[in-house]
Amino acid sequence: MSDKTMTAEEVVSRLESGMTLGIGGWGSRRKPMALVRALLRSRITDLTVVSYGGPDVGMLAASGRIRKLVAAFVTLDSIPLEPHYRAARELGAFELMEVDEAMFLAGLRAASHRLPFLPMRAGLGSDVMRVNPGLRTVTSPYEDGETFVAMPALRLDAALVHVNRADRLGNGQYLGPDPYFDDLFCEAAEAAYVSCEQVVDTAELTKAAPPQSLLLKRHTVTGVVEAPNGAHFTSCAPDYGRDEAFQKRYATTPWPEFEARFLGGDEQAYRAAVGEES
Repeated sequence: MSDKTMTAEEVVSRLESGMTLGIGGWGSRRKPMALVRALLRSRITDLTVVSYGGPDVGMLAASGRIRKLVAAFVTLDSIPLEPHYRAARELGAFELMEVDEAMFLAGLRAASHRLPFLPMRAGLGSDVMRVNPGLRTVTSPYEDGETFVAMPALRLDAALVHVNRADRLGNGQYLGPDPYFDDLFCEAAEAAYVSCEQVVDTAELTKAAPPQSLLLKRHTVTGVVEAPNGAHFTSCAPDYGRDEAFQKRYATTPWPEFEARFLGGDEQAYRAAVGEES
């Protein structure tokens, strides 16, 4: 067992253009935004992004970093459609594979189990098959002979996720109401990087929370980044809620202006700029 702590910049130094990158969280909830901002400060581009999308997708799309997006939705929750994503999509800036939420989940599960696909009923009889002509169906080999969608595995070169607490070995803990699917993102990836609000000793993880809150297992985690407020401006319950005022500023500001104002420097500069807005 080894110390896996590193900086956000060290995480990004391990990523490359052209990778398939999974980003955990859900909409505008518990997104690894400190890692996304570090990625935006790099020259990495041509990414295939796999995400239950929120501002992570919006920022990467607006900055021209996405070649292909695999998503079930891209939302800011209180703002139904992510505006910077929408603008980039309307310009045809990247390829889109849009699937049902359950199909997306099955793709992560298939990858986590090292299977090429998982059969499922979701998608049958819908336009999902029409807009994704690459999807295939399979027939049950048993007496029922039922036809299923063969959802392909969503294999990831790397995953970025954010949790409330983690230890130096890579065990990650969520304390909010929903684990989302961050564990599957890590299991589906060749390398998984976890940012957290606080790095604590292993024994501290279960002192005030049940063992089932240990969402991420160390054998699936490559690196751990301590990033207080690292999900801002998305929520990270119970540590903090979504910064609705700042999210509205993000959604209503032209991307070049927002990028210059808030993303032109390092993480400390970002926090200072946010503080000036508060």
